[in-house]
Amino acid sequence: MTDLDIARQFLAQHPDVTTVELLLCDLNGVIRGKRIERDLLEKVFSHGFYLPGSVMSLDATGATVEEAGQGLDIGDKDFLCRPIASSLTLVPWHQNGDRAQVLCTMFEQEGDPYFADPRQILVKAIERFEQLGYIPGVALELEFYLVDLQRDERGQLQPPLIPGTDRRMTSKQVYSLDDLDDYDFFIRDVLETAKAQGIPADTVIAEYAPGQFEVNLNYGNDIMAAADQAVLLKRVIGSVAKNHEMMATFMAKPYIHEAGNGLHMHLSLMDQDGNNVFISEEPTENKLIQHAAAGLLDLADSSVAFFCPNLNSYRRLAPGAYAPTSKTWGFDNRTVAVRIPAGDPQATRLEHRIAGADANPYLAVTCLLAGVVEGIVNQMEAPPAVEGNAYEQEHPRVPDNQRDALRLMEVDPRILSWFGEDFVAMYQACKWAEVRLFEHQITEMEYELLLPYV
Repeated sequence: MTDLDIARQFLAQHPDVTTVELLLCDLNGVIRGKRIERDLLEKVFSHGFYLPGSVMSLDATGATVEEAGQGLDIGDKDFLCRPIASSLTLVPWHQNGDRAQVLCTMFEQEGDPYFADPRQILVKAIERFEQLGYIPGVALELEFYLVDLQRDERGQLQPPLIPGTDRRMTSKQVYSLDDLDDYDFFIRDVLETAKAQGIPADTVIAEYAPGQFEVNLNYGNDIMAAADQAVLLKRVIGSVAKNHEMMATFMAKPYIHEAGNGLHMHLSLMDQDGNNVFISEEPTENKLIQHAAAGLLDLADSSVAFFCPNLNSYRRLAPGAYAPTSKTWGFDNRTVAVRIPAGDPQATRLEHRIAGADANPYLAVTCLLAGVVEGIVNQMEAPPAVEGNAYEQEHPRVPDNQRDALRLMEVDPRILSWFGEDFVAMYQACKWAEVRLFEHQITEMEYELLLPYV
């Protein structure tokens, strides 16, 4: 069927739908867009719709960053948006069943991809990755916290009350089944809602801190679908939490003394017969794995600004907090940046662990593909695989602040090649604006420690 046929069939199957949400993922991974009435859906599928390109150059407050050049400098120009037919689905958290949604992507009015749309960046990256000739296996994992809508007596975040009790999760019961039981109502709702939207989320575990969970997406061969699903799953989790009078946050480090939220990306490679080319008796001795790991580590300095897009992101990169701080790799080791998980040899894969859950999935996956391609094509040599606690060893470190990360990004010609000079310039403008926004604040601690004494 054509895309228009898909839209018509959907409307026929769901006569109660009155409103459709047109979703667009911005630079920060935030969903933007508009709502239309049912009668306009066929027109949108036939001709598209328009939004200002400046929607892709917003800061953390949602304001246009004029220095990025996509706002008033070009008259706040409109760009063509087209729906992705395969993503058209109901919105189950609206109980009356009258709402649908569809993910969209942005183009120039002449039909060329809009350089500032993160999804279009990944489209081009996939085209380059496909030149390797391998079939990918890809899966993403997202960590998040459930947070009470009410702050504690000190004005700080706190885990939500366990339903039917006056208790909150307070201990680090990693993989606790009891914790999963306490929040079974929420977990079931997330998994059922994801299934209703065609998002293959299949596992939820209690993570390393009170109120922290991880949700896994199934493995698949479609890289773009994996990124789309991650974007939409975050929306599902946030919306389901809101329905249960809680907040779900993918902020990289919401609690300074607890583990941060990561976006872990898994990648394997198969030949045209479906054989996993990463399989070896000793995975760290596999040459393709070595080249891929080497490329990812070599690109780490200049890609951290995508993996860690906010000032808060770098609070997560702390020793002992299960987030990597060094350019390391190894087998079955959660202290390194690029991990080869243990398990069935047929499922041998790389797990990239630098990105925070606050990263834009399209940009993070682009960095993953870029590192693997650069490593394999150039047959890069990886450093020795790390055994033991990488935090207690001497290894080259990843940038631990946003200023260094942004400076390293803009001087790497490989980043300019994979993302495009215009996109990198826009990203830089937006993120430097955020640096200024957050750093031009005086904190309560500064007043407390300095005001009376200096």
